[in-house]
Amino acid sequence: MDFSLTEEQTMLRDSVRTLMRRHAPPEYVRRLDAERSYPEDLFQKWVEAGLFALPFPEEYGGLGGNLIDVVIAAEEIARVSADLVMAYSGNVFCGLNVLRKATEEQKRYWLPRLIRGEIKFSISMSEPDAGSDIGAMRTTAVRDGDDFVINGEKIWASTAGAPNNVINVYVRTDPSQNIRKGMSLLLVDNDTPGLTLRKLDMLGRRSTGTFQLIFDNVRVPADRLIGGFNKGWECVLAGLQMERAVSSAGNVGAAQSVIDLAVQYAKDRKQFGRPIGANQAIGHMLADIQTELEAGRSLMWRAAWMVSSGQDALREITMAKLFTSETYVKLASQGMQILGGYGYNMEFDMQRHFRDSRAATIAAGTSQIQRNLLANLMGLKAE
Repeated sequence: MDFSLTEEQTMLRDSVRTLMRRHAPPEYVRRLDAERSYPEDLFQKWVEAGLFALPFPEEYGGLGGNLIDVVIAAEEIARVSADLVMAYSGNVFCGLNVLRKATEEQKRYWLPRLIRGEIKFSISMSEPDAGSDIGAMRTTAVRDGDDFVINGEKIWASTAGAPNNVINVYVRTDPSQNIRKGMSLLLVDNDTPGLTLRKLDMLGRRSTGTFQLIFDNVRVPADRLIGGFNKGWECVLAGLQMERAVSSAGNVGAAQSVIDLAVQYAKDRKQFGRPIGANQAIGHMLADIQTELEAGRSLMWRAAWMVSSGQDALREITMAKLFTSETYVKLASQGMQILGGYGYNMEFDMQRHFRDSRAATIAAGTSQIQRNLLANLMGLKAE
């Protein structure tokens, strides 16, 4: 296996890195976090740079790339902010599900609009009583003429309130069936009558936002059904590996930023007449966390390579998601320790990583769910 980047991929990495440095400097990210405002202007810069076009076929306005391209972009965006990468990856993840599962007419309607930045996509699956247990889902959609009528409540819906956002909502369409045979995927504009959004007060990832959704007789045209009636479970499985690959890339990029901040501080901060990084206790700590991150990066790249080459990488992508998310949490805590009081100060960026990292082991499947899945794949499934 050769994980070295091609010339084109190197150019992509460098261009995304330059774009983020130019349009998302530290003061910009701090302002978004403090104001809890969506990065609409940065989103449009991504559109202009063609980042949303990367993995989609040219016939829909895309660039014909693959998952590796998306992973490169996601890691570079996350090096600036683990929060901001959500505004990128959710769109791509949901768009690829449309590419895989929608009708040709739906693809030609939705994908060019997404690539041009005219709309955004986000996903909504979790409910107050249905997080890891998707079978406990209660939000329903009932066919009524040419529409579906949705009633229920969703929660933890990332980026749902973004301007011009279309929420990819998973709903029960046949309560008499097991969730695998009675769930469907519908596309719902976030300003549809009867839909109420409430932005939740979260510890971290405040810019893109996390929302509660209340559906009160929300009418959605039947042509917003993706993948077929009662075929929502297939849509979930179709996007699972890609979602976790991009999530892992975001963890790696953000964790590298933690190390960069800590290393620079260890060089600049002087105590007892020398930089604190010259002390073995600090130097070894930094050496250890960089080594751990490289292990996570290797897991991520191998899994992404397997997915992009058409292999089943469920085992590898699950390990990558588990390891990189827990590594980001650990490294953010270590970074806080190295920076001391400065890390705890809201004027410095380490505290933001400390807050943002705590979502990494929860979103896109908790660490406990990842371990259960891995155990199952090892033949240890409980009867």
